[in-house]
Amino acid sequence: MAKGFNQQPSVDFVNTYSPIAKFASNRIIMSVVARMDLELHRLDVNTAFLDGELKKDIFVLQPEGFEIKGHEDKVYKLKRSIYGLKQSSKQWHLKFHQAILEIGFEMSPLDHCVYIWRCNDELTILSLYVDDILLAGNSPNMMSKTKSFLSSRFEMKDMGPATYVLGIKITRDKNTKLLYLDQKNYLEKVLKKFNMAESKALRTPVSKGTILSKNMRPKDKE
Repeated sequence: MAKGFNQQPSVDFVNTYSPIAKFASNRIIMSVVARMDLELHRLDVNTAFLDGELKKDIFVLQPEGFEIKGHEDKVYKLKRSIYGLKQSSKQWHLKFHQAILEIGFEMSPLDHCVYIWRCNDELTILSLYVDDILLAGNSPNMMSKTKSFLSSRFEMKDMGPATYVLGIKITRDKNTKLLYLDQKNYLEKVLKKFNMAESKALRTPVSKGTILSKNMRPKDKE
């Protein structure tokens, strides 16, 4: 871990932002998966931030307990990003972006973390959320090629058919071409965290985006 709080703007970092796939994009991808009966797999990148390449010269102190005897006053010059640096997330995204374009994927102009590959009737869609990847497609060959390529560039873990993504459970019914999303596990964790696991459940339907006001409160009969 680097002590990123010591970094100075415009000296050893410039931009720190890193785009992530919009949740709306993932919902659209899953809708396409259900409608077109595509395969949906999940990949996980191990230690993603260690893959980013640095453009600024950054020096760090020798880790405590691992100093080289006789050279305790020297520092290390980083060649790649490490966790703790302010620009690590951005450098990782740039590295992945450059890699995925090499095998023919094109970045969506509406979401810079969604990539699409097309060839005749074959379609493959990739969504990147930091180090979580959703891979959907109707071409087993291209999906396998994509996995192999990414594994050759980064340390990857193939999670197989996606059943969870970002804490959301995915359930598919291929016969009816339906795909269900739920956050039951997440809600249960939140309830336990705030000691409300035993609270009584109550259905309170309300339209999305409804703004509550004082005028909507129940009023006593006169």
